[in-house]
Amino acid sequence: MDLINSSPAATNDTPPLSEEQVIRNLRQESDLSDQYYAAWWLGRMRSRHPQTVPLLLKTLTALEDHPLDQDRRGVALNAIRSLGWLQDTSTSHILSSLLQSNDYGIREAAARSLGSMQASNAVEALCSLLASGPTVAGKERPNSALLQEPCEAILEALGSIGSNGADVLNVIRPFCNHARALIRSAACRAMLQLTQDGRWAQQLEQLLNDPTPLVRRGALLDLGATGWLPSLPAIQATAAENSLKLVALRGLAEQSGDSNVLDAMDSLL
Repeated sequence: MDLINSSPAATNDTPPLSEEQVIRNLRQESDLSDQYYAAWWLGRMRSRHPQTVPLLLKTLTALEDHPLDQDRRGVALNAIRSLGWLQDTSTSHILSSLLQSNDYGIREAAARSLGSMQASNAVEALCSLLASGPTVAGKERPNSALLQEPCEAILEALGSIGSNGADVLNVIRPFCNHARALIRSAACRAMLQLTQDGRWAQQLEQLLNDPTPLVRRGALLDLGATGWLPSLPAIQATAAENSLKLVALRGLAEQSGDSNVLDAMDSLL
């Protein structure tokens, strides 16, 4: 089971948890599986309980332990994601500090959450991770599919935050020529969001015709996230699952409200 990307499934005879019970589960430290689920649940359910954020932040102290307990690391990762879902910008300085972690997964989760909360105070720290460019930050690690930095997450975060100064654009632009298609897609997505220049949409649309399904799906979702309305026909014509097209079209609809987008969504239902 992938503890990072999946959530525990409840059985049919399990009563739904109350927010108060989930808070208790996060506060206790003897059952890490309960704590792990609670750290995810509170973010997904957009909890506004006054103890939610303090308790989520408390789980991050486990990241200071040496050696690091992997189960507690999993709880902390869920807490980082939940802080992003909750969009509490008061925590952005703590998440920004996690960008300096030696743990790739922690840096990746922190970047995504900072993007979710559009934390403008994190732009400098995010850019610093990519400043060495595609040949260093974007270089593959030895004997690993990972890059030196979680480039895709950082690029997406910069696009979502929206700071479009020349210093930011100069960091992002070289990644539009990265060897990996998904990194190119994330970079073009960010450039389109920050400049509203249609040439970046054209590059994304080219990726919609990539022979690799994973690349097509990634470019489809990236285009949807930009809300770039002129790409509606290209999104409709993409060889991808209707469920993913609906996600992309929802992105267009949320930012434009154009009736043609709504009609396109209806045609897929």
